[in-house]
Amino acid sequence: MKNKILFLPLFLVGLFLSISSFMQIGGPQIEFKKILHDYGTVKYGSNGECTFEFTNTGTAPLIITKATAPCNCTVPSYPKEPIPPGGKGAITVKYNTKIAGPINKSITILSNATNDATAIIRIKGNVNPAPDGDAPVNTGGPRN
Repeated sequence: MKNKILFLPLFLVGLFLSISSFMQIGGPQIEFKKILHDYGTVKYGSNGECTFEFTNTGTAPLIITKATAPCNCTVPSYPKEPIPPGGKGAITVKYNTKIAGPINKSITILSNATNDATAIIRIKGNVNPAPDGDAPVNTGGPRN
């Protein structure tokens, strides 16, 4: 009987520690300044680059492991080095403005952030037709 009484508190402490580590209290956290960039209407062939700034508001280094876009017309780049607590970084997204038509893309950011390990940032807008009219046109296709 004494063994059972001693075992119960140890079991409860172990359970609490397991739940706490599962919930990942503390750790790195990613906070974006903005999650949507609206290009508005842009000229064909203009600069299609934008930046999404973020801060690690957590208590451990933030590591971004991957940034992906749904097609080759959207190319994200991200910092490869860990971002320390309180540190800042940026995701740069380059859209190919030699494709006329609407822009509506989601970029997926994978990291070790405890608040948003799979963050989504977005770009939208519209690219005017090419001056000569011979350019590829975005007909809509899959929306992300």
